[in-house]
Amino acid sequence: MIKGLFETHINVSNYEASAAFYERLPGLIPLHEDAARKSKFYWIGRPGEAMLGIRENYPSPLVQRQHFAFRVELHELESARHMLHERGIVATNFFGESDAPLSVFPFMPAVSIYFEDPDGHSIELLAMLPDEPRPELPIVSWPEWEKECGRAD
Repeated sequence: MIKGLFETHINVSNYEASAAFYERLPGLIPLHEDAARKSKFYWIGRPGEAMLGIRENYPSPLVQRQHFAFRVELHELESARHMLHERGIVATNFFGESDAPLSVFPFMPAVSIYFEDPDGHSIELLAMLPDEPRPELPIVSWPEWEKECGRAD
């Protein structure tokens, strides 16, 4: 019955600072702000498909690092990386390298970019690759994957 993930909420230390950060991300559309509850909600992509909520100090003032990934189109991944850089957001591959090729997870397969919000939450932009999964391979660089798939020399 489950068809996908509709919403996720994260605890932040300052919802206004976090809102300013999330509003710099391409594809997040402000939906609703509840200042009394120190929370703000965003559509992810098209309205009605998925939602992200941020809420200050809820359920606790202890903000624990969380991880979540936004799906992006493969042809938009490099432009998203460039856009993040232009907006002052440091993006890395899986290994934390900002000037190295992006990493591919062969078991899916998918390629992604990582960065952090003001509270240190790990955010990923992930694009599925059009290839068959190769779970026997370790995480490899995108150029290595392309070579493995016969698309590069």
